[in-house]
Amino acid sequence: MGVSLGGMEGATHPQSPTWSRTRLRDRLRSLPLPRPELAALLVLAGLLNLWALGQNGWANEYYSAAVRSMSGSWHNFLFGSFDAGGLMTVDKPPMALWVQALSVKAFGFNSLAILVPQALMGVASVGLLYDLTRRRWGRQAGFVAGLVLALTPIAVAVSRHNNPDALLALLSVAALWAFVRALEDGGSRWLVLAGVFVGLGFETKMGAALMVVPGMALAWLWVAPRGRAVAVRQLLVAGAALVAVAMAWPVLVELTPASSRPWIAGTSDNNVFSLILEYNGFGRLDGQAGGPGAIGGGGMFGGSTGFLRLLNESLGGQAGWLLGLSLVGAVGIVFLSRLRRTDPRTGWILAIGGAFAVAAVAFSFARGIFHPYYVSLLAPFAAALAGATFAQARTGSIGGRVLGALAIGAGAITELIVIGNSAGELDWLIPVIVVAAVAAVIALSLKGSDRLRLIALVAGFGVLLLAPAIWSAQTLGHPTSGTFPAGGLESASSMMGGPGGAGGAAPSGMPTPPQMGSGAAESQSGTSSLFGSGSESGPPSLGSEAGVEGSPFGTKPGGTQVGGMPGGGGGMFGGQDLSAIVSYTESQGGGTIAVGSQSEASSSIIESGAEVAGIGGFSGKETSVSTSWLEEAVAAGRIRWILSGGGISGAPGGDTREGSESAIEAITATCTAVPSSAYAESSTSESGQTLYDCGTS
Repeated sequence: MGVSLGGMEGATHPQSPTWSRTRLRDRLRSLPLPRPELAALLVLAGLLNLWALGQNGWANEYYSAAVRSMSGSWHNFLFGSFDAGGLMTVDKPPMALWVQALSVKAFGFNSLAILVPQALMGVASVGLLYDLTRRRWGRQAGFVAGLVLALTPIAVAVSRHNNPDALLALLSVAALWAFVRALEDGGSRWLVLAGVFVGLGFETKMGAALMVVPGMALAWLWVAPRGRAVAVRQLLVAGAALVAVAMAWPVLVELTPASSRPWIAGTSDNNVFSLILEYNGFGRLDGQAGGPGAIGGGGMFGGSTGFLRLLNESLGGQAGWLLGLSLVGAVGIVFLSRLRRTDPRTGWILAIGGAFAVAAVAFSFARGIFHPYYVSLLAPFAAALAGATFAQARTGSIGGRVLGALAIGAGAITELIVIGNSAGELDWLIPVIVVAAVAAVIALSLKGSDRLRLIALVAGFGVLLLAPAIWSAQTLGHPTSGTFPAGGLESASSMMGGPGGAGGAAPSGMPTPPQMGSGAAESQSGTSSLFGSGSESGPPSLGSEAGVEGSPFGTKPGGTQVGGMPGGGGGMFGGQDLSAIVSYTESQGGGTIAVGSQSEASSSIIESGAEVAGIGGFSGKETSVSTSWLEEAVAAGRIRWILSGGGISGAPGGDTREGSESAIEAITATCTAVPSSAYAESSTSESGQTLYDCGTS
């Protein structure tokens, strides 16, 4: 028996490696090949999001400064501190900044370490949107949906910028993707995952992430794959997961003694739930100080509210091109499915259509602080509905043909309105759109061959995508920097206070961002690589106006500050040149300098990691610290210097908020004023600012 067993072992053992290699080869061969249309979408999105990315510099200096502070201290990282001393947070939860700060820790503090993760988020959103549409409507529909999103100008702009919106859009799409997976098997795990993604979105931009929830909850209760009672229990479990994730950071902040953490920016009571419910919550919808009525409606705040707001001069060119097509398509699918529980289209259209409806209504009627780039969250929902509409029109049924004709007609009307409102340079497209739309409508209305119907659909959708594609490509021809990113021509950014607009110039002393992995500032002059900047950074055919060679901002380094606000760099709320003051304070033993606004401090933090803290919030008006808090910070040595005056108090439109001016006035009354001659190179004396030394009182 022993010999026999030994013989068997000797016979089988030498063959095991061959068997393993064969099994591995078989498994590799059985893997599905990458779908070519998905690969094409990812390549397209990658090119649009990454091409000449370096020209965008620090994008929103406010967030870039916070990332530098967060990357230097785990305490600052955890709480999302804007300044190196951990005195005040940014006015958003830190999820998006955590991603950027981790990238900076890995690759060094430079603009590409901040912006590349954002660009990849945009690519991931396109891929997930393709799959959530494909699962219900097929590969052609998935391709159309992904293509529409990839070519939406504001989606390109926010993916090339460091505002939190790229991550918010990705997590919202991920939540809907997980929900569609849940509809397929009726189980709880995908539904819980959807709740987790929404919770992470809440940690990114608070209440804005909840816009996908009503549609998903309604869809699950309506379809109830395993019965209504089970559906309710499943929703409760998913809701618990959502709340647990969403509340993790706020609860951590509230449980931490106020003396051991930064002040919560955007509040007057240092309470994170005030930030959630007021400044970043209902105030955005119902109206709040500092909104359109305070500084004038204009492009910066999206214009007047109403049903046609999404097509106006501020919003239409960003994401309004195909809204008519998407809306008609959604209504048509609801009609054709009759919302029957057994119809596989029902749950999908209620979830995605619900997200579209909630976002569209909220953005159309929001009376508080609302910026045009917010519609980047609407873009993926509209794109998914466009893909579903394409698939429904391809069915060949009477209902499908009628829906396709109506949707293309509505899309053409919408585009004509958008061109008239915000894209006059594309008026040459008007006859092309009209002729193509009429031809497609006629072809779809007649009972023809499947091939003819496909040609009509492709031609109709293709022509409607020309205008947004042109605007998306034009986005690459100039820096997408400043506080308010926008797609299209540079003039579209100028409306929002971006490059070329109010405060579009780089502030004096602003460093040129180095390339990825470099720890020191380097000139990017002449760079023409994928991430390059300078005069050769954009595709030649775009007629790039990227700016002066060697500057990622399209201005000469050390350019003039413009815009009527302190600083001027980074859009309307740019950083001020505080280099002379910082040098003086360092020569006197250092210590943190408290200034009125965080935007005022941003350039100094980016340039040198200076210990400058804005204690009035983003613009100097949103946050009101208490006198006792400021007094304790000074007594504890956390603040030594206070720069008083300046800011944007007295802004037009009746915005009477004073930020932390009252506390600053009370404390500086006991401090020693520093003669302006001590920092003669500074321009603060001209702007009515005074530096106080509170460490000698």
